[in-house]
Amino acid sequence: MRPIETRYARSGDVRIAYQVVGQGSFDLVFVPGFISNLDLQWEDEGYSRLLKRLSAFSRLILFDKRGTGLSDRVDNHHLPGLETRMDDVRAVMDAAGSGRAAILGASEGAPMAMLFAATYPERTRALVLYGGYAHFHKWVMPPERLEAFIEVAETCWGTGATLPNFAPGRVDDTHFARWWARFERLSAGPTAAAALARMNADIDPRGILSAIHASTLLIHRRNDARVDVCIHAGKGC
Repeated sequence: MRPIETRYARSGDVRIAYQVVGQGSFDLVFVPGFISNLDLQWEDEGYSRLLKRLSAFSRLILFDKRGTGLSDRVDNHHLPGLETRMDDVRAVMDAAGSGRAAILGASEGAPMAMLFAATYPERTRALVLYGGYAHFHKWVMPPERLEAFIEVAETCWGTGATLPNFAPGRVDDTHFARWWARFERLSAGPTAAAALARMNADIDPRGILSAIHASTLLIHRRNDARVDVCIHAGKGC
């Protein structure tokens, strides 16, 4: 596969890194989770396979959220709100020449995707939420587990120490663990990671759910390490 060109969209005073892959009949914007790195994601076989499959039937638009990956860094002590970060999606779509797109939000990217769909219904073809949630402490982790995660991020970031929180099934995969350590280092610094974790935990999009009118697909994998699908379904399974 030929190298993917990375471009930058201006959103206020910040530049947002993005890539466009594929020539499908409709645009699909992928809103990433906690952290991301446009270049590094293509080096992981599983991640790149997913992106190739998505770009096989769509014009796939990828980006790193402000403060992460290849996008401009931000003040970790004054992180922008969800509304500002959500508007980065609009800026990327404008730069990529996309007037209307399906929005795919994964994990922590789901609340941003929801807010975009509620704010820009005319630009939202459809909404897909993968491993998403509407309230962090209820569906992802309680406050005490969050503080434990933040302590790990602040003291061991860049070593791959957060891997059990995201992909516990691959902890013993030495090659992937090394890749994850690089992924941590090249996606954000330890201070930024801790600040982003606290910010994501405070996001609560439940108040805007009724404003979403786009056709919506919810996807969860069984035994998701990040979000418990049984809690979403209201079942004790």
